[in-house]
Amino acid sequence: MKRIFGLLAGLTVSISAYSNGFVLTSTSFAPGKTIPTVYTCANKDLSPQLSWKNAPTGTKSYALIMSDPDAPAGIWYHWVVYNLSSHTNSISMGVQSLPSGAMVGQNSFGKIRYNGPCPPKGPVHHYVFTIYALDTELKLPAGAGSSELLVAMTGHVLEQTQLIGKYQL
Repeated sequence: MKRIFGLLAGLTVSISAYSNGFVLTSTSFAPGKTIPTVYTCANKDLSPQLSWKNAPTGTKSYALIMSDPDAPAGIWYHWVVYNLSSHTNSISMGVQSLPSGAMVGQNSFGKIRYNGPCPPKGPVHHYVFTIYALDTELKLPAGAGSSELLVAMTGHVLEQTQLIGKYQL
């Protein structure tokens, strides 16, 4: 099977050129559209609903990263989640606790939680939700940051998929 390679913040991942349809969706916002204010720092800062399907065979766990590549200081991480069970296929809106075994990492705000879009006034920012199907459960402590997660995932990503929303103050 042919392979293609991608690079995200120093992480090289191998993605099958023949995807089985691994997809990430949300009932909270449509792909490429504006993320409603309720999910941002300008309102309740609730996490959006997310669901995924058609993970590749051999998936043992998932990791989820929400990032803002348009941030003035470089990629800004809003949400870092890892060790989601392979039996998990969604996260509810405003999630208060994740399924057993799942961990929340430290985001760029220095917090161990979801922090929604909160860009400075100016141009539209794109918020990238990426779910990674992994061939292992990661050996990371609670509260690990995005850089530790990206390093730990190296060589373990079976496939990834993204959902992108926009927001502007």
